[in-house]
Amino acid sequence: MPLALLALAVSAFGIGTTEFVMMGLLPNVADDLGTSVPTAGYLVSAYAIGVVLGAPLLTGLGSRVPRKRMLLLLMALFTVGNLASALAPDFGWLIAGRLLAGLPHGAFFGVGAVVATRLVSEGRQARAVATMFLGLTVANIVGVPAATLLGQHLGWRATFLVVAAIGLTAMAALARLVPRIPVEAHQDVRRELRALGNRQVILGLLTAVFGFAGVFAVYSYLSAMTTKAMGFGESSVTLVLALFGIGMTLGALAAGPLTDRALRPTLYGSLGALAVVLVVFPFTVHVPWAALVMVVLLGGVGFMTTTPLQMLVMNKAKDAPTLASASNHSAFNLANAGGAWLGGVAIAAGWGWTSPALVGAVLAVTGLAIAATAGYLDRGEGKASRVVAAHSAIPARPAATPARPAFEDGTDTPDGPDSPVGAQPVRRFRTRTRTTRASGS
Repeated sequence: MPLALLALAVSAFGIGTTEFVMMGLLPNVADDLGTSVPTAGYLVSAYAIGVVLGAPLLTGLGSRVPRKRMLLLLMALFTVGNLASALAPDFGWLIAGRLLAGLPHGAFFGVGAVVATRLVSEGRQARAVATMFLGLTVANIVGVPAATLLGQHLGWRATFLVVAAIGLTAMAALARLVPRIPVEAHQDVRRELRALGNRQVILGLLTAVFGFAGVFAVYSYLSAMTTKAMGFGESSVTLVLALFGIGMTLGALAAGPLTDRALRPTLYGSLGALAVVLVVFPFTVHVPWAALVMVVLLGGVGFMTTTPLQMLVMNKAKDAPTLASASNHSAFNLANAGGAWLGGVAIAAGWGWTSPALVGAVLAVTGLAIAATAGYLDRGEGKASRVVAAHSAIPARPAATPARPAFEDGTDTPDGPDSPVGAQPVRRFRTRTRTTRASGS
């Protein structure tokens, strides 16, 4: 794997840290800015809205910008957004800073995934994309817990200053390690938008929305489950989140080679395994060691879905994969918001702190059903294409050769071209005589 993927992974590390760290800093932000924790939760939504809006908007605006320059511009916007968050004088400005920091998220991963596939040979493209995503998973092991501790001891503003510094480091790595990759000659906004109309792309995005929502139905309330259902103390929350991040990393490592080998079976298997883990999770939550194992498994099978989904929409978008790839991250963030909302509805209904897991299982099964439907339709389209190709490959029947003249004068009539009976259907064929040579003569 080329070193340029390291630069993409460092960038993903910074993005993953700022995306998830706010969940652990909500009480600190609420106390400092004089608001409630539920109100501070709008900061999570602001970032997600930025991702959903920024992915298609920035990808479209940068469709003719060379890929390396586009990555640098997006990371610069990310850095400015985090710096603005650190210096925000009040809650309103912090909302704006979080929205600004979220804008480049989807576009960066969309462009970065396309760049990653250009850096490696055929057959290793999914592994390259998974390597970039490793930065996102490592952020949940190291970045989020460390940034949370930093914010708790030095204030939440220090966290965003550090994330801005990571953004500057990522820009330096991108400038140094990523080669110049020109924009494809056929690249334009209209072509990208047409690619989104592909039925397989739409079904892939819907699979991401429903399937990945199953993960965030639980992950959004994992901290509360740790103390209220598992029976651990507050000091163990960081450990549980780190275990989830370890599972995400293991899932990303496994997803790359598996997706290169068999894309759709990897997607089906990961969604099916996710549904099973979510169903089993409530029954193991009261056994400490089993609960921790299930947290790792949840992170692993949940994140195994991301690489095949990313490669699926890129492959089906054909010559215009960037916007489809970026839109996939909009779908993931819709999944984050939708899963968290549905999980919260289950808790508010009095179904218990583990009820989001069962809600997530239903969402994962729905995603699997959509993925299976897409696979069935894809096979049907493939068979139809092969039939058309086979039919077009059959050589045309050669033109009939003219009949050999039947009569001695070279015409097809018995008495020559001027014969009055030349047009009659009755034909008198010449008689061929055969001479028999006597033996010995």
